[in-house]
Amino acid sequence: MTKAPQLRPVAFFDVDETLLAAKTLLDFWDFWAASGAWALPARVPDLRERVAAGEDRDTLNREYYRRFAGVPVRTLAAVARRWYDGHRRGPRAFVTAAVEAVAWHRARGHEVVLVSGSLRPLLEAVAEDFGAAAVRCAEQGVTAGGLLTGEVDRPMIGQAKADAVAAVVRERAVGAEDCWAYGDHVSDLAMLRSVGHPVVVGGSPPLATEAERAGWTRLSGRTGPRRAVTRARCSVATSENSR
Repeated sequence: MTKAPQLRPVAFFDVDETLLAAKTLLDFWDFWAASGAWALPARVPDLRERVAAGEDRDTLNREYYRRFAGVPVRTLAAVARRWYDGHRRGPRAFVTAAVEAVAWHRARGHEVVLVSGSLRPLLEAVAEDFGAAAVRCAEQGVTAGGLLTGEVDRPMIGQAKADAVAAVVRERAVGAEDCWAYGDHVSDLAMLRSVGHPVVVGGSPPLATEAERAGWTRLSGRTGPRRAVTRARCSVATSENSR
């Protein structure tokens, strides 16, 4: 009798301030504006203050993507990769414990999937760097001529992340109870609750409270370079072994 293949658990990672020590959309915009790759819109409100003020993230996310209306998708992709190439060389570019966790999952044959509201070309560069199998993100509209429309199908925030996780779980035919999710912000809460192994990264008070209540694993938000973390012991393994 042929033995059925063993299904691979999936580890889902948020990216901004979970894996990368950056708010990628905001940092990339500064890089894009300075690059001169494309003429900027006449009036560009500062989103950083509005994010800090707690404005609706879905609305701000859609406004952000509209800034790229008319830009060739190939141009955006090239500049996004340049941004990431520079970012990854920084001395505090990554969240150390999350990078360790990616390596831990990959060493055990788990599939790694990035789930983020950030730009696909930027996320694909991160996925290649870390060996992630897939990216789930907001999909930008593109014309037949390869120009961005400025619209996205659905901001990958809040419940959208949980829905993306559920879709991957169905596609892979794995049990959600066997999967992992990593997030740093209250907007990741639905995603964290959708799997059997939620992991809170960093010190978000709402997530810390939920982790304490539900007995979730918590990881430090300490940042560092890419090269140093591969030698460190994985905090997830330590936490799992102590249960």
